[in-house]
Amino acid sequence: MEGQVAPVQIPLQRKANMDKNTRKSSFGKWISPINFQKLDEQVSLSKQDYYTKKLTTASYIKIMLLAQLHETESLHAMSDAFLSEELQQELGFSSISASQLSRKNNEMDPSILASMFMDLVTQIKQYHHKRTQRVPLKIIDSSTLPLNLTHYKWAKFRKTKAGVKLHLRLVFMDKDLVYPDKAVMTVASEHDRNQLEVLVDEKEVMYVFDRGYIDYERFDRMTDDGYFFASRLKKNAVTREIHSFDFPTGSNVLSDKMVYIGTTQNRAENVFRLVEVIDTKGNTLRLITNRFDLEADEISDIYRSRWTIELFFKWLKQHVEIKHFYGMSETALQNQVYIALITYCLHVLIQLETGSKKTLLRISRWLKAALWKPSYIWMQRFKARAPT
Repeated sequence: MEGQVAPVQIPLQRKANMDKNTRKSSFGKWISPINFQKLDEQVSLSKQDYYTKKLTTASYIKIMLLAQLHETESLHAMSDAFLSEELQQELGFSSISASQLSRKNNEMDPSILASMFMDLVTQIKQYHHKRTQRVPLKIIDSSTLPLNLTHYKWAKFRKTKAGVKLHLRLVFMDKDLVYPDKAVMTVASEHDRNQLEVLVDEKEVMYVFDRGYIDYERFDRMTDDGYFFASRLKKNAVTREIHSFDFPTGSNVLSDKMVYIGTTQNRAENVFRLVEVIDTKGNTLRLITNRFDLEADEISDIYRSRWTIELFFKWLKQHVEIKHFYGMSETALQNQVYIALITYCLHVLIQLETGSKKTLLRISRWLKAALWKPSYIWMQRFKARAPT
């Protein structure tokens, strides 16, 4: 009919995607990488929800992820959050008590969350395998989480102190792609080097760690088994020079040598490479590695990347909730730490999916602002140009 405007034809696939994003909240989009079908199978097999009427494992995980996102400090605060109608709709019930949350937190099997964390890590790896073929660096370090001795007697490690230690392996692909891919929790008294064999389990990568992991016998085993590493030698470590290599002038490299390390009573059997460099503060660092195929300044750059894990621990302590623990049992602590790592991985996956260069902190802030709004509103922020 003359004067009428013809309806706009939207391709079916595009329309389906629009409908899907309209129905799904930003929170739903954020947690969509989690395989809830696999979770249901694990829960059914372990009978985790056998006596549960309301607070299922899936609901518990969603509540805990929201708590990490908002840095909620207590179970009572989580309970109060149910004033939100959107949260009630997401979970299918209108209230939950702090005692119910506490019980679930202490009964939840940490291995289920550990499995979920590893599933997300696998998804991240699939992204970076498409992006680059370079050999990843795997940085190993630990951080002690202090606890109140009165409430955590099981975690005592000094006369007046308690704490747990998070031993972590961080994958460093480049400055824009960093993520944890293995975590072990122990009491704080556990020495770092005892976890080295647990955290070193993959070839075709380069491991980087600090002086706390120095162990000549393990260095020999790693070299014999084909694992590559770079570490920092202690200042008083004994070395015997075999050969001196040329190194570039005008760099931060002071020397580059092939050496034996250790004394006659305690030494490594293999020869290693010792690169001495000046750091940004003017300090001399003695770097030990079993890589002879790289330039000395490449070894220096590889070791410098170790500070990424310090920044990661700082991010965890500042932007998710691992300063205040929701339970006093070892199980409750493990669950909370795994939820924190899952939170981080979900942020990384959104960053990879959108190809965004925005920081994880900015991504998290946008998510909180659009939490229960349709997910396309959150996604539009990634496409918007930054104001000039």
